[in-house]
Amino acid sequence: MLVAPSILSADFGKLAEDVKAICEGGCDLVHVDVMDGHFVPNLTIGPVVVEAVAKAATKPLDIHLMVENNSFFVDLFAPLKPGYISFHIEEEKHPHRLIQKIRSYGIRPAITLNPHTPPEAIEFLLEDLDMVLLMSVNPGFGGQKFISNVLERAKRLKTLIEKRNPKCLIEVDGGVSDKNIELLKEAGVDVVVAGSFVYKHPEGVKTAIKALKE
Repeated sequence: MLVAPSILSADFGKLAEDVKAICEGGCDLVHVDVMDGHFVPNLTIGPVVVEAVAKAATKPLDIHLMVENNSFFVDLFAPLKPGYISFHIEEEKHPHRLIQKIRSYGIRPAITLNPHTPPEAIEFLLEDLDMVLLMSVNPGFGGQKFISNVLERAKRLKTLIEKRNPKCLIEVDGGVSDKNIELLKEAGVDVVVAGSFVYKHPEGVKTAIKALKE
């Protein structure tokens, strides 16, 4: 299981230190939630802060766009050379064009599905994707309760991926902890995003990441 801690749960007063801590603690990706206050009712960070995160990180960035005007934000963050950029299918009128744009920058494209969106909605895009992010909470805020229907959605998505593009990864974001990690693995999930569980773990981020991996 690959672990991508979400810096949304980090202490922004010592952000560089918190980013270094998860990288040294064994994470695989650094998950960056970009919200514009329009697609979701929250506003987070822009390229100046993400550039500082990129400098502190020794692992690839996993940028999750929760925005309107995806193409504009892709152009904004592409110079930082993240490992992945994901965008919400619910917001994008021309997903295939945007996938091609992300890949033209040398970045791996991913699509995000809200809890109500069936995996079948992106079946004919899977061949062009490197990852699909399934939300297991409603996007916009950290610390929410895990929506368990993501397990069934992950299994359905896994079936489609095996048929269309076996190399495509499945990522899950929201309410992930050591209480549901085993179920997620059994459902075919490859990558988990965990914010509160990692950054608020009483024994520190390294122990939290290890608990998810093992």
